[in-house]
Amino acid sequence: MKASQFFISTLKEAPADAEVASHQLMMRAGLIKKLGAGIYTYMPMGLRVIRKVEAIVREEMNRAGAIEITMPVVQPAELWQETGRFSKMGPELLRIRDRHERDYVVQPTSEEVVTDIARQDIRSYKQLPVNLYQIQTKFRDERRPRFGLMRGREFTMKDAYSFDQDAEGAKRSYEIMARAYRRIFDRFGLRYRAVAADSGAIGGELSEEFQVIAATGEDAIVYCPSSDYAANMEKAEALAPQAPRPPAQQALAKTATPGKSTCADVAQYLGVPLQQTVKSLVLATDETGPDGAIVKTTVWLFMLRGDHELNEVKANKVPGMESGFRFASLPEIDEHFGCKPGYLGLINLRKPVRVVVDREVAVMHDWICGANEPDYHFTGVNWGRDLPEPDLVTDLRNVVAGDPSPDGKGVLAIERGIEVGHVFYLGTKYSRAMNATFLDTHGKPQFMEMGCYGIGITRLPAAAIEQNHDARGIIWPDAIAPFTAVVCPIGPDRSPQVKAVAETLYAELLAAGVDVILDDRGERPGAMFADWELIGVPHRITIGDRGLKEGGMVEYQHRTDNAATRLSAQAVVAHLLSRRSA
Repeated sequence: MKASQFFISTLKEAPADAEVASHQLMMRAGLIKKLGAGIYTYMPMGLRVIRKVEAIVREEMNRAGAIEITMPVVQPAELWQETGRFSKMGPELLRIRDRHERDYVVQPTSEEVVTDIARQDIRSYKQLPVNLYQIQTKFRDERRPRFGLMRGREFTMKDAYSFDQDAEGAKRSYEIMARAYRRIFDRFGLRYRAVAADSGAIGGELSEEFQVIAATGEDAIVYCPSSDYAANMEKAEALAPQAPRPPAQQALAKTATPGKSTCADVAQYLGVPLQQTVKSLVLATDETGPDGAIVKTTVWLFMLRGDHELNEVKANKVPGMESGFRFASLPEIDEHFGCKPGYLGLINLRKPVRVVVDREVAVMHDWICGANEPDYHFTGVNWGRDLPEPDLVTDLRNVVAGDPSPDGKGVLAIERGIEVGHVFYLGTKYSRAMNATFLDTHGKPQFMEMGCYGIGITRLPAAAIEQNHDARGIIWPDAIAPFTAVVCPIGPDRSPQVKAVAETLYAELLAAGVDVILDDRGERPGAMFADWELIGVPHRITIGDRGLKEGGMVEYQHRTDNAATRLSAQAVVAHLLSRRSA
């Protein structure tokens, strides 16, 4: 490829609405152009990156035995109504109607469609296992699309779906995909972690996320530096303290705390560690009748140490809260506690509530909580003496750095990551809802066991940039760079020798299988170098008249090098190939 025949559209400044590095650099480097909120055109330079990502994914999926198909972007609502997701998914699911007033959705994912394919075409156990995948456009109507391709509305995703006879077979399919994903992310050349994850609304049991490590990542990744343990924040378990609860040493006292409504303020006012306070979170669950009307509301009190944060995924796993919860309203709080938030506790309730206590709180002594009266807290609170022992003690909190690792091999650390892949074992969640069955070895119908496996194709380049950039621009790994190398002749219009050597090196690189571009635009060196550093091409060869006259020398520079290396024109291609990542 020659630059004069390509479309290069770099910008000196990023648009004002570009917040994170990947959004800024993708816009400045001419990889994408904004069309609407969360909707982007993939420009030629950006599309080359996406196609390279797709190629690696496709090769490894095919190698793992998956079979490629393409499912429609627009899907009949009837399929989504079968699983209940048409009404449950919320406004992120874009619902549309055709001229006949029939309901459709613009797919955010394709479990329903692929399950419909399976129930129509798979009749016997002899046809299993099967893994079908696609690389296709998706749409999620994000309320606040932001950060460019990191959280857009329209995006490209690889989604795969496995079908098996039984749970054992499904888990084998899951492991095949998990290994394939590791090969895929190894080939991308990015630093990543595979972490245990909660399956979320999509359902399932086994689940792993693939997170690209980046300081700007939205997700917290929990890991143990001295073992293989890794999980996302939602999944990471906070172990119960091993030491027994110390005996009470303080008397219970109602203590004035004027205007101090947070644990941090109370601790500072009383001159005690924040860890001695207990926060009270009031939640509610609603039971509905056949008509959808609320028939019963249950109010819950969750108690966590003052310096800890509630993990809402763990809260959803508390018995009785599996169908979801909400934070209680002010009238509900007043009805049960007789007080406004900020001064709530378990002593002197107006009406009983269901109490759930975090493991740390269950072993605390002489702790502090609200007195259910404005401007007052109880100090010296102790289980057994001032309150009955808690009925339900469970893990409710986010882990923090320094917590013991659940595998018993050290302590936990936390880093940031960007989720770019996820593998799930779904079981029969969708096959049962859509009656997708096959005949087993005994001729009896059984529900197919399913798994699903996604990779954010267009999100991955943004994640790669968040991990790999500097003040000059993007730093691509070789595998997904728009071009692996660029040949930059200086003044080829003035020097036939410069032009000839540039053409020769360009041809040699092409013959060696290097994806190379020759910058024949005639730009000044500063502008030319600035473009390719911004775009992030890993390898650059510069040919100038002076170097050629000084013994046929040219310059090689990797995008991460601080300075160029002078080499003979005959040696530079071999040197570049030696520097190229595998």
